[in-house]
Amino acid sequence: MSGWVLYQRDDCHLCDLALEVLAQARVPEFDSVFIDDDAQLEARYGTRVPVFGDGTGRELDWPFDAATLQQWLQTRQA
Repeated sequence: MSGWVLYQRDDCHLCDLALEVLAQARVPEFDSVFIDDDAQLEARYGTRVPVFGDGTGRELDWPFDAATLQQWLQTRQA
């Protein structure tokens, strides 16, 4: 498992756009976590979604494009 996760909501247009960016950036594997039915996640992410995280506490808030995401991913590996 990569540790990467996309925090999102059901029926979220911005989340759909973020999924497209993840595909463009060729992120190989990530988990999708829907915050709608989790009070703790709702409190943490609320209107920030979509948020992409790497499992170490680093998070990338929307908006981001494929180039920004690729750069962010590379800094994880450095």
